[in-house]
Amino acid sequence: MAFTSLSHYIDIEWLQEAYRLTRKRGAPGIDGQTAEEYAARLEENPQSPLNRAKSGMYRAPPVRRAHIPKGSGSETRPIGIPTFEDKVLQRAVAMVMEAIYEQDFKDFSYGFRPGRSAHEALQAFWEQMMEMGGGWVLEVDIRKFFDTLDHGHIQELVRKRVRDGVLLRLIGKWLNAGVMEDGSVTHPEAGTPQGGVVSPLLANIYLHEVLDRWFETDVQPRLKGRAFLIRYADDFIVGFSSEEDARRVSEVLPKRFGRYGLTPHPEKTRLVPFRPRRGKLRSVDSTLEPGSFDFLGFTHYWGRSRKGAWVIKRKTAKGRLGRALQRVAEWCRRVLHRPVKEQHHELSGKLRGHYAYYGLTGNGASLSRFFHEVTKTWRKWLARRSQRGMDWERFNRMMRAFPLPTPVVIHSYQRHAAKP
Repeated sequence: MAFTSLSHYIDIEWLQEAYRLTRKRGAPGIDGQTAEEYAARLEENPQSPLNRAKSGMYRAPPVRRAHIPKGSGSETRPIGIPTFEDKVLQRAVAMVMEAIYEQDFKDFSYGFRPGRSAHEALQAFWEQMMEMGGGWVLEVDIRKFFDTLDHGHIQELVRKRVRDGVLLRLIGKWLNAGVMEDGSVTHPEAGTPQGGVVSPLLANIYLHEVLDRWFETDVQPRLKGRAFLIRYADDFIVGFSSEEDARRVSEVLPKRFGRYGLTPHPEKTRLVPFRPRRGKLRSVDSTLEPGSFDFLGFTHYWGRSRKGAWVIKRKTAKGRLGRALQRVAEWCRRVLHRPVKEQHHELSGKLRGHYAYYGLTGNGASLSRFFHEVTKTWRKWLARRSQRGMDWERFNRMMRAFPLPTPVVIHSYQRHAAKP
């Protein structure tokens, strides 16, 4: 059923709640307006953004484009930074639409949804693949997903559930707002900028129709063995008990995506035999060996538990670990001459944040490596503060006064293991 009247829910109180939920410390958009400046204007005339949005007078400003590192090497990912006012209005619209789409989205979709997390996605994969005792994993990377989303398809899919003119008009304006980079504005015919508040929701709506529903209603009933899908935004993997099923789906998936303007990356999409090493792996391709794959920042592989049972283990992906250490080194250089007490406080927060995400059962070695590399990097940069340097004896004395948090496992999920 489609909803034709929704915009009346967005009133002053709704907008204030959207403001409360909007991140305040983010980079400003093209107008340079901060969260504090917006709040002051909102107090003076709280009705202004609502009137412009509902009357059709609101003009969505171009997003400011920035680039962040992606993977290894010099590859970067473009993100869009809307103005703060645009962020708040997008949040208000997303809050209305989430109430509708949370009734539709599948349980195996985890990204950018209230009450769901990447760790739940990791656990869901672990449990289902462990129950199967191994199998095949289709690892899929959608090529330039956010840059290639077809505007026509997005609006068509949204209209299946939302037909409120105000909301549809705003979504259309955001899709066509354009991108400002190096002082010039371009208007891409496809894509929705990463970084926009409403972009993750539109991406979920898109892939819900293109992938999730298709997999559940058209694919699974035709398979011979078991299969499951785990999706976090545009990152997803499909697990199979049957190699034949896995190959059939890997062949038909590009055709399905092609109908909606999407393309699996030819080099980053692969079919991985994923099971314990129990003699020879029966495969039509004898060159394939039981492998590993990366998903949500972890490398997944089979190994022996302390009791000798086969279990799926996870360790921090090599690229993620390298980028995290590089960011710490850059930070140490920037804050070189700040007081040690201040550095210690902020660096401790960075370590705790790393443990909070990567602190999974079995990932102790990667956590320990991160801790020791961070410690070495901090000593290296502190040594440049004076001609006396910072030998290890002096550094260890300082560390007794300012100890860094040691690695800790935050997420202990594993409940059962395959038989040895």
